[in-house]
Amino acid sequence: MTAKTTHDHTAGHDAGSAHDSRVERELQALKAEYERLREDRVRTEQNLKNLEGQLADLEARAQAEYGTADPAELQRLLAERREANARLVAEYRAHVESVRAALGQAEAAAGSGAAQAGEG
Repeated sequence: MTAKTTHDHTAGHDAGSAHDSRVERELQALKAEYERLREDRVRTEQNLKNLEGQLADLEARAQAEYGTADPAELQRLLAERREANARLVAEYRAHVESVRAALGQAEAAAGSGAAQAGEG
């Protein structure tokens, strides 16, 4: 009976040891994950701080350049400026076309004047 009791005790010890090893491995894995998460949190907080600083700088710049930092108001100003630019481009296009037409008329007049001078 003594041998059986010793065998049972050893088997129980082996099972307990295996359990302890699993628990130890899990604990190490959890510690590693905790450390990674802590580093991620620190990095994320630093990124947030940097982004908040950039936002404050951009808002100050928008306020100085456009008189507002409100996104909706800036969007409205952008739409107005795009419309104004489109209008200016259309006006310039019309001006270039009128210059082209006038040049064509001048060239035609010069050509017909030269032809008339050659006839006389």
